[in-house]
Order: sequence, then C-alpha cells, then structure tokens
Amino acid sequence: MSNWKKRLGAGGLALLALILAAVGGSAHPAPEQDVLGEAKIPAGPYVALTFDDGPRQATTSVLLDGLAQRGVHATFFVIGENVEGNELLLQRMEGEGHQIGLHTYHHKPLDQLNAAGFYAEVDSLRATLTALLGREEFMLRPPYGMMNAANQARAAAPIILWSVDPEDWSDRNTARQVSAITADVKDGDIILLHDIYAESVDTALQVVDALMAQGYHFVTVEQLFAIRGRTPENGKIYRRLPPGD
Repeated sequence: MSNWKKRLGAGGLALLALILAAVGGSAHPAPEQDVLGEAKIPAGPYVALTFDDGPRQATTSVLLDGLAQRGVHATFFVIGENVEGNELLLQRMEGEGHQIGLHTYHHKPLDQLNAAGFYAEVDSLRATLTALLGREEFMLRPPYGMMNAANQARAAAPIILWSVDPEDWSDRNTARQVSAITADVKDGDIILLHDIYAESVDTALQVVDALMAQGYHFVTVEQLFAIRGRTPENGKIYRRLPPGD
C-alpha cells in the first residue's frame, strides 16, 4: 500500500470532516443525510485553489484571514527559503485546515537539475516541513511546471500542476485575473495563483465569492482526491481531477 493510500485511509474521517466543514457553511446548504442519517458529500462542483511561492507575511496572512472568513481551504506550495521566519504562518495554515506542499527550496527548474541538485531542492524542503509540521507526506509542484523524466521518477510525491492559470505574475490587474479564472473554470479544476502579490490575494478572494455564488465548493488538492475516490500516486502528474475521471 502506498504512503498516500495509507495517509488518506488513516485520515479519511478527518478529511471528510474538513470537506463537510468547507462546504457546510452559510454560503452553502447543509450537507444532505443518507438513509442512515450520515452526512453525504455534496455532488459539487468542486475546485482547488492553489498558491505558489510563499509564504510572505504581508500578503499570505491577509489571504488566510479572507479564506477563514469564507470558510475556504486552499493548498499552498511553499518555497523553502521563505519558510525561515514564517514558521508560525505555516503552522497557522496547517492549523486552519489548509494543505501545504513542496515548491523546492530555491525555486529552481527541476528539469535542469541532476539527482544531487534535485534532492537538495526537494528533500531539503521536505525535511524542513517535516521538522516543523511533524509529518512526511507532501505533494510537489515543480517551479514553472517543468520536470524531466528522471526527476519525475525521483519525486517520491504526487506532482500537482494546474488547469487554470491567469498568469497573475505578469501584471497586477485583479479584474483581468478574476475574469480569466471565472470564464474558464470547470468542476475538478486546479487554479494557480501566487500569494506573494497583494493583487493576487484580491483576485483569490473575489474568485471565491464569485464561484461560491455559482455553487462551487473550494477544497484542498488532497480533499479533491478524497472526494473523487482516487489515491494520488508518487511521480504521477495531475493537472485537474474532473468527476468520473
């Protein structure tokens, strides 16, 4: 049995509780009950909101405040050199039900690294997060989405890319970014943003408000796997998790 299958199996009830908490707030109807009186996960649509390159105190803390107000959980792919000095922020993320993942230690393209370089970038960050959070299983997002076959085989983690990218790094135009996301999003999409820009934080919260009004539920990538009944596989690349896939 894979480590991720063990993690999802052992944490299944906790994940279900987080999912129901994420979708059972005032913005959504209460979870339905089956004939045995047990809560059932709403049918969807679901989307995973993800953030790269943080944490950054000035922006990530504002984002966490906004997500908490909305009862929304997200996934943060962090850079190792940004963890130092922001340990409490990472612990806050974990404590508030967000998922934390690997985005390398120095944001180096993983398709350009040999084995030693890969392990220095990925395993060093994994060790840092393990020491801070007390667990070893983290999903990986390669910088720029770039990965070669050799390092894909070395990943020892599911590789999470994205299906909706407003390229928020290219400008500071919140209105454009919100429009690009809401015009393109579908059930099971993984949205890419960066929590290091104030404008991107505004984009994220406006997107949450707009899509929740359309009936979307926001969950972490890990929760999305659980909802779809799928076990993430180490070394496999995922861009979205549509229903019935």
